[in-house]
Amino acid sequence: MLVRVLFFGMLKEVVGKPSSTLDLADGATVRDLLGSCAMEFPRLKSSIASLAVAVNQEYASLAWVLKSDDEVALLPPVSGGSQAEEPDEKKLKVTIVRSAIDTEVILSSMKRGEDGAAVVFEGVVRNQTRGRKTLYLDYEAYEAMALRQMKGLAEQALGQFQIREVALVHRLGRLQIGETSVLIVVVSAHRAAAFDACRWLIDTLKRTVPIWKKEYFEDGAVWADGEPFPSELKR
Repeated sequence: MLVRVLFFGMLKEVVGKPSSTLDLADGATVRDLLGSCAMEFPRLKSSIASLAVAVNQEYASLAWVLKSDDEVALLPPVSGGSQAEEPDEKKLKVTIVRSAIDTEVILSSMKRGEDGAAVVFEGVVRNQTRGRKTLYLDYEAYEAMALRQMKGLAEQALGQFQIREVALVHRLGRLQIGETSVLIVVVSAHRAAAFDACRWLIDTLKRTVPIWKKEYFEDGAVWADGEPFPSELKR
């Protein structure tokens, strides 16, 4: 059976292309696919232990049985558009964009008279990394899966914390110094819940949502070291 494999971030450079098609035996698992990838692309071997795998945009275990025409994504640790539909009786603003994020517009559209707190987090492109002058960044994503994961995080935050509304926006493409790459806005009646939810959202997004950044310096470019996946997602 034929299975399509997608490579993201630094993996594209390791294998030399963004995707490949593998011919696997019927009943092959994710573990079998990783073995085949390691044989076909020997430079992947050293990275496999740190990867997560998604099958048809859902995180998958090693024992996951593959089917013909499945789309399998190999995901290196993540760096930390279209708009998701809002679920009934919950307010979500979950978006991936390729233009500048307007924090003031989003914040003003969310605040209500019953809110006692509005917590805003902006991830901003800084001008240096470990002493190397940064020129700009490029962000890329497994976009359909990233949007689904972001929507799930926002829904989980609404259920886990005493908050009224969440906005979660990430920008892709080239960003210059000082521009906002990710925006989180949380509004609630009380500040403690808003602070807790905002911190949980950015920490979890940076570990689990498949978005990567490439940093460009005066003397070269590198894919940013991502935060390790949670242990249940790593291969």
